[in-house]
Amino acid sequence: MSVTVRPYVNDSWEVDIRVLLPDGTLIRERKKAPATSKSAAQRWAEARERVLLVHGKPKPVQKQEVHQTPTLAEFAGRFVDGYAKANRLKPSGIAAKKTVLSVHLIPLLGDKRLDQITTEDVQQLKAALGHRAAKTVNNVLTVLSVMLRTAVEWDVITRVPCAIKLLPTPKSEAAFYDFDEYERLVEAARSDSQALLVALLGGDAGLRCGEIMALEWTDVDLAKRQLCVARSEWKGHVTVPKGGRLRYVPLTKRLTEALRQARHLRGARVLCDKQGQPLTQKVIQVLMRRVARRANVKPGVHILRHTFCSHLAMRGAPARAIQELAGHQDLETTQRYMHLSPAALDAAIRLLDDAPSGPAKAGPYDRGDEARLGRGEMSEAAGNQHSIR
Repeated sequence: MSVTVRPYVNDSWEVDIRVLLPDGTLIRERKKAPATSKSAAQRWAEARERVLLVHGKPKPVQKQEVHQTPTLAEFAGRFVDGYAKANRLKPSGIAAKKTVLSVHLIPLLGDKRLDQITTEDVQQLKAALGHRAAKTVNNVLTVLSVMLRTAVEWDVITRVPCAIKLLPTPKSEAAFYDFDEYERLVEAARSDSQALLVALLGGDAGLRCGEIMALEWTDVDLAKRQLCVARSEWKGHVTVPKGGRLRYVPLTKRLTEALRQARHLRGARVLCDKQGQPLTQKVIQVLMRRVARRANVKPGVHILRHTFCSHLAMRGAPARAIQELAGHQDLETTQRYMHLSPAALDAAIRLLDDAPSGPAKAGPYDRGDEARLGRGEMSEAAGNQHSIR
């Protein structure tokens, strides 16, 4: 062991310490002494020598990694992979989130760190999307909200840093064909068997466009006059129908006959071209656009589904039956059509006609009124009047 003290710059002292440990390891430290005199530097070096002899060479201090919150743009890819894809959202849902991120959120908030997004930033986002429909703005805000809540669950941030309030969206009436328009459309489609199938599958069975595209012959039971809606297609991706469950729909006579006449062995799909390839969404839209032009009605494929629900409501079908046949996830969606039901409205008004004169008395409705409404639909008919927004 040895300690050497030598002059250093600016009237300071450098110490050179050598310590030989019992295992033969040589430790050497050479540094500036925290003292102004040579004797003080000598004492400090001897004390340091004893520390090295007892504790050995000190371990290097590891630099602590500074955790930095990612920006929205940096977190976007992780969110799509770890949330949308990991939770097995439908391909259309994953694509929608990617579009919202790339078109709206990243250009406006991409350089913001997740924990620095303020409520004012959200309001500025709403203002920047002022030319968009309220539903579109709410879709953007929903993706932002889910992203921030996911970041909290993954311990990327400690809390959601802002308040996100959706815009009010008025419940508009669904467009549909009236009875004469729909019959004109069906007659105009009879010259093309595939166009006729699209029109009837949408208007007589209530299928969505993706469900029409994915329908296979194994889903059709002509003997029972019933079809099973078990799958849906979106840009080549086949998944379960919207709502995540299959449903069974009875066939009308003319839809049964149209399916029977269109039976083929070119492929598994009901709708396919001469080579057996499934029809795409674009082809189906073009088919219905041509038919709608000949029938002089508004073109569209989804309007056929609205027509199916509307015609059932106008013929007095119960809301629960329409919900089951159409595959609506909640009754609120079905109730958009129930104001079209004259049977439900007439039954509700008859309650006023049959009520006794004078002040209203608390108590149950007359059982005859409930029977005339049919199977306890009095509450449903009355409830429908308050659910339309």
